[in-house]
Amino acid sequence: MTDSALLALHGVRVLGHATSRAVAALYGLDHAPVEEHLLDAEARGQVRREAYLPGSNWSMTELGRHHEEELLAAELDVLGVREEISALHRSFLPLNRRLGPLMTRWQLRPTPDDALAFNDHTDLRYDDRILRELARLVDQLGEVTHGLESALPRFGVHQPRLTTALERALNGERQWVDAPEVASINIVWIQLHEDMLATLGIRRGDEPAGT
Repeated sequence: MTDSALLALHGVRVLGHATSRAVAALYGLDHAPVEEHLLDAEARGQVRREAYLPGSNWSMTELGRHHEEELLAAELDVLGVREEISALHRSFLPLNRRLGPLMTRWQLRPTPDDALAFNDHTDLRYDDRILRELARLVDQLGEVTHGLESALPRFGVHQPRLTTALERALNGERQWVDAPEVASINIVWIQLHEDMLATLGIRRGDEPAGT
């Protein structure tokens, strides 16, 4: 199991900007140790807070990203799962390429007069077609996330969150498709992607072409 100090640091990376409570909730950890780990990381210049107030969001510094990637690389080598995670990442890439167009179709509803007209979500049949495609995509992703979780249990947080977001979207809570203020399908997918990139030490834009 990934140790709690690394999970605290990694949670900030995965969530982007997050409170210590959000990081603790992501991995089912007690809040107080996570806060202490992040305060220690702050003293080392690895994370920073948006404001020096309780409950402020944490973000990772470039120094923190480099340090975290070294720890994650060492974890892969100790467990001997680097090739397995790399193969699963390659399997993820074709699925990832399908998500962007679906999100574009969700956000835009072209008309004869405006190819970039926003989707006002009044055409339920149009939305439902996209939701069915998203449901298939999330289901297909399950094979990748199951493999990731088997290799590194910390990856197990993503698929349940995607499933929850999908269920809420299917039940009419449309913000759970792409809204940034909730753990929507789009947001959790981005976080899963960032998790793999950080784990493998890959920067966005430097990924293989996929299959």
